Amino acid sequence: MTQPLLSIRNLCVDFVAGDKPVQALRNISFDIAPGQALGLVGESGSGKSTLALAALGLLDEEARIREGAVVFQGADLYAMGEDGRRALRGDKISIVFQDPFTSLNPSLRVGRQIAEPLLVHRGFTPAQADAECIRLLEEVGIHDPRKMMRSYPHQLSGGMKQRALIAAALACDPELLILDEPTTALDVTVEAQILELLAQLRTVRNLSMLFISHNLGVIARVCDEVCVLYAGEVLEQGPTSRVLVDPRHPYTKGLLASLPHLGDRRHRLEPIPGRLPHPSARPAGCVFSDRCAFVQGEGCARHQPMVGQEPGHDSRCWRSLDLAGQGWRSAVPQPLSTTPRAVPPPGLPMVTVQGLERSFDVGGWRLPRFLRGRNAAAADQHMRVKAVDGVSLQVGAGEVVGLVGESGCGKTTLGRCLINLVHPSAGAIRIDGKDLVAADARGRRAILKDAQMVFQNPDSSLNPRKTVREILARPMQLFGIADSAAGLEQEVLKLLDTVRLGAHYADRYPHQMSGGEKQRIGIARALATRPRFIVCDEAVSALDVSVQASILNLLSDLRDQLGVAYLFISHDLAVVSHIADRICVMYKGKIVEEGATESLIADPRHPYTQKLLSSVSSVEKHAGRAAGGLVQDAS
Repeated sequence: MTQPLLSIRNLCVDFVAGDKPVQALRNISFDIAPGQALGLVGESGSGKSTLALAALGLLDEEARIREGAVVFQGADLYAMGEDGRRALRGDKISIVFQDPFTSLNPSLRVGRQIAEPLLVHRGFTPAQADAECIRLLEEVGIHDPRKMMRSYPHQLSGGMKQRALIAAALACDPELLILDEPTTALDVTVEAQILELLAQLRTVRNLSMLFISHNLGVIARVCDEVCVLYAGEVLEQGPTSRVLVDPRHPYTKGLLASLPHLGDRRHRLEPIPGRLPHPSARPAGCVFSDRCAFVQGEGCARHQPMVGQEPGHDSRCWRSLDLAGQGWRSAVPQPLSTTPRAVPPPGLPMVTVQGLERSFDVGGWRLPRFLRGRNAAAADQHMRVKAVDGVSLQVGAGEVVGLVGESGCGKTTLGRCLINLVHPSAGAIRIDGKDLVAADARGRRAILKDAQMVFQNPDSSLNPRKTVREILARPMQLFGIADSAAGLEQEVLKLLDTVRLGAHYADRYPHQMSGGEKQRIGIARALATRPRFIVCDEAVSALDVSVQASILNLLSDLRDQLGVAYLFISHDLAVVSHIADRICVMYKGKIVEEGATESLIADPRHPYTQKLLSSVSSVEKHAGRAAGGLVQDAS
């Protein structure tokens, strides 16, 4: 039998917190063979990133390996010392992090960052490193590698940044590539290109991968095996085509039941109830028992061993053999809304956009026009790009309009124009009949109480120096939502409960929360002024599937109960098709197709829309195909 490239055995990691250590990982065991791809899935806070850092030898100083081993090519990483681990990182083991916007140094040219591992680990001269950088960039699909090497990160799109990170990770021809949510921030077409690139690299280089993602469709597309992590424990493990098609652990069933499906708006999504337990307060027996729909008797109160289902497929549930073929119990088809939908009064649409344009300079600094001669105006035209080019659309009261398209097509710029964060170059915007563009400062303030935004990146949109209580209270203070300290505190706690966070989060700072938790705070802040129109810019892209389902249900309920309208910007077409009444497809600053959700998904007319839909990764398409087309019906 071939020796595993990476073998993790009974790994237990604790974090020192006061007098009592907090268990982050408990008895983790799995192998990755040469050329194999293992997927790691689970909710935010399950321990996925901690496990990746443990495999790299990059655990925090507060972390302690209580027992177990991380063995790479037969050598124990934590027995070889820091110098030995440092020699492996970037050479034999590389990582591609989730966010290319923060992973690349903004002050260094891309070529220098890709060349660094070649200079450090391989002893290349600068000229040799430059030549190898060009080859690597060509290998990852960059058409003009010399231009890329001279560029700074801010001059690249999200997809190009991610390709640059992959090129840097591959520079020293590693044996193992760890990918921590590498496609979460990418639109579906770029995601498809990156996944195809990884598949080619895996074949050509016999590259092994540890692929971390909350996108089960991506895992189904890329990985041979999948490992389901919850509260620091492996709950199910086996071939992807078995685990995602015939899951045996209730938690895996719950994750699959939470997924929206492309074009299916008939049923309300079914999130897993409750929350991930705090590491210091896990249930005594099964760690999932307090959220499980199948909990039964004393068996669930005992520690759960792994139970073999079939060769290579194991589940940490004593009832797992009995649960074969059963869907998540709470996933009973329900109407999309459980409350009567608020009927908006007749009249004008909530939002009307007419001939909107927004141009940006792309040429950097230049001389004043009077010093540049008679051709200055023509030169200025060539140095400007139209991010939004003559867009007209309407959003009715209580309507959800989805906006989809590739990165750089103008979606976010359009959304920011609608809440006055970006001033349009031309065109008109009316919110509830009031002209936002022509209004003075006081008028805009009154209009924007009813128009809020949920931003894509909570790391840059939440003040790192403010607690959650202060972040949520600020908009309510500015707009007079609560008139006393007690009333303000009550509203803050109500918002936290609305987005499925406990009251104890009120005293936390952003850096003390996971990415998904920070995004929920961003959503709560947008809800603080009780708006009638919300721009959701990738509002659920950072969330795991269960929390995503609860947020989508929440947004649907707010629309139905209060008549709140949304412009819902997303690269996830399944999510958009679930929540949106209509979909607008944007390409190079223009709306190229628009229509009712069902008809646009079923019969797309524009070639670009057809390309978007064909790029979607889904469990049904990929895991179902691998298993002979038999996909379990979660209902």
